[in-house]
Amino acid sequence: MPRLSGFVLIILALAATGFATPAMAGESFFTKGLHHTGEGMRYWYEEQGGFMEITGIPYAELSCKSCHAESCDTCHAVKEGETMAFSTEKAGKMETCFQCHGREKKSIQLDAKAGTDDVHFASGMGCVDCHSARDVHGDGTFHQSMRAPGAMTTRCRDCHQADGAGEAPRDGSTLSHRVHKGKLNCSACHVRNSMACYNCHFDSALKTGKKGNFIPMKSWLLLINHEDQVTAASVQTLVYKDKKFLAYVPYHTHSVMSPGRACGACHANRAVEMIKAGGKVPIVTFEDGEVRPWEGVAPVVPDGLEFVYFNKTAEGKWVPIENNDPEKIQFAAYGTALTEQQMKKLFIKRKGKDEENE
Repeated sequence: MPRLSGFVLIILALAATGFATPAMAGESFFTKGLHHTGEGMRYWYEEQGGFMEITGIPYAELSCKSCHAESCDTCHAVKEGETMAFSTEKAGKMETCFQCHGREKKSIQLDAKAGTDDVHFASGMGCVDCHSARDVHGDGTFHQSMRAPGAMTTRCRDCHQADGAGEAPRDGSTLSHRVHKGKLNCSACHVRNSMACYNCHFDSALKTGKKGNFIPMKSWLLLINHEDQVTAASVQTLVYKDKKFLAYVPYHTHSVMSPGRACGACHANRAVEMIKAGGKVPIVTFEDGEVRPWEGVAPVVPDGLEFVYFNKTAEGKWVPIENNDPEKIQFAAYGTALTEQQMKKLFIKRKGKDEENE
C-alpha cells in the first residue's frame, strides 16, 4: 500500500475529530486556536495592565512564544525511517503536552513526591481523556484567553453527571452540592492545592531561561470569582529590576481529590479569620533564612493577602527584595476578587456531614 502524504493524513485526522476544514477560506481553523496564536500569554502580558508596563519589552521579543505550536508537526510529527509521518498517538501522550505545559508536569511530580496523586492520573487517565480535539485545536474562533467564554469546553460534569439544574448529584446525597446551588465551581472543593511558579525572576530568566529562576510552590489554594462561580485560583508573580508584579488568575491545577474538602477548610478557616480581624494573610513569608508558603485555603480579596518577593544571589540563594515598594496587582483572565457578601458567608463557621461528630 503506498504511503499517504503528510497533507492527506492531516486532512483525514482532522476529519476524524469531527471538524469541517475551512479550506475554501484559505486557512485552517487551527491558526486561530490558542495553541497556535499564543494569545493567552500575550494578552495577559501586554494588556489588562500586564507585566509589560514594568518591563517595556514586547511579547514578540520574549522566548515565551516559542512554546506555542506553529504547525501540526509540533505535536503530531514522528520520524519513520528517513521520512516524517503524522501520528495521533504521539499527540495523545502526556509527554507531548509536557513539552510546553511544564507547570502541570511539575505539579504531578510534586504530588507524586507527597503521595497525593490526582485521582484521574492515579487511575491511568491522561490529558486527552478529558480535553477534546476542540480544546486542543480550536474551532476557528479567535479567543484572547483559554478562560474566555467558550474557549474551553471540557467540564467536570462531562463525566460526573449532575441533575437537571446542574446543582447536585443525581442522588442528592452531597450536602455541599445542594447548599452551594451552582455558585461553587468543582475546583474550589476538589482541587487539593494550586501550583504556582512563584517569583519568576525576569532579569535572570531573560538570560538563562525559566529553569531555576522561580520557586515551585504547591501548598495553598486561592479562591476567586470566575464565570459567576467561586473557583480555584493561583498567582503569577514576577520580579524585574526590583519591581514586583502579581496577577491573580483562575487556575485549575490538576490535583483533584475525592471526596472534596470539608466545609471548615474554607468557612471560618485561619485565613478568613485573619481577614475578618482586619489583617492580611501571609501567603509567602521569609523566616529563618527560608522561603515559607502558606498552607490551606485563602480567599482573594482586595489588600487581603501578603507576599514577599525575592532576588536571586550569585550563589543561587533567594533573598527578599529590600525596597518596600508595593507590587503592581492585576486581576487577569476574567477573574475578580470575592465580594463583601461572599466573605460574610465565609465568616460563618459551617459543619458538613463529615464534621458533625468532631
